[in-house]
Amino acid sequence: MDLATIVGLISGVVLILWGIMNAGNLGWYWDTSSILIVMGGTFAATFIAYPLKKVLATFNVVKKAFSHNNIETGLIISKVVDLANIARREGLLALEEAVESINDEFLQKGVMLIVDGTDPELVKNILETEIAFLEERHSEGKSILDTMGSLSPAFGMIGTLIGLVAMLKQLDNPSTIGPSMAVALITTLYGTLFANLICIPLARKLKLRSREEVLIKEIMIEGLLSIQAGENPRIIEEKLKAFLSPAVRKMLGNQEDMGAAANE
Repeated sequence: MDLATIVGLISGVVLILWGIMNAGNLGWYWDTSSILIVMGGTFAATFIAYPLKKVLATFNVVKKAFSHNNIETGLIISKVVDLANIARREGLLALEEAVESINDEFLQKGVMLIVDGTDPELVKNILETEIAFLEERHSEGKSILDTMGSLSPAFGMIGTLIGLVAMLKQLDNPSTIGPSMAVALITTLYGTLFANLICIPLARKLKLRSREEVLIKEIMIEGLLSIQAGENPRIIEEKLKAFLSPAVRKMLGNQEDMGAAANE
């Protein structure tokens, strides 16, 4: 779980509410009509811009913003090295039995391609094509969130214009000018908050998570091709670790040392 996303959302909401309460009454900043204009308008326009199926799928993709996979990267490298050891001792055909212990479908597919004797260049092309379509699916989710982030301030401004029209219609009653102006500005506030606290940050986090997932799959491809080429498992491990940052490499090294100490 990525605590940064959760902490960011919670702290953002809490600090904004705290600032509002220090400035006055929290009830002053609640307006149902403004919420309906901003949220209703944003979602309606998003449904117009994208197919319903893709919009609904985006809500499932958002959960990736709350995941963290540095440990998964280490597990994948360890699994590839284990496969390399099996292939070195027993041959590539022995990997067919090892497929049952692999949970990742992408890695399973790559191993089966190797077992079937597929040309290395073709293996690489097939797996890279799958990565390309994965990136396309992820970019759609990010695009939808970016669109919502650009639409919500616009609908906040529309709500402001609606409030100003209502205010101008009642200029003969000075007591309504203040409340009407407040409602008009609250709508802009809602639109800006929804865009800058939720939609745009989540889109950026999804972009980061997509890069991390693609990196893992690139590590798998490199490892599989190295296994197919008959390289030494130790060399394969060092080659795959080269994909990682020094901090992640150090973390994986510490985990290996702890595991070795536990086995002694």
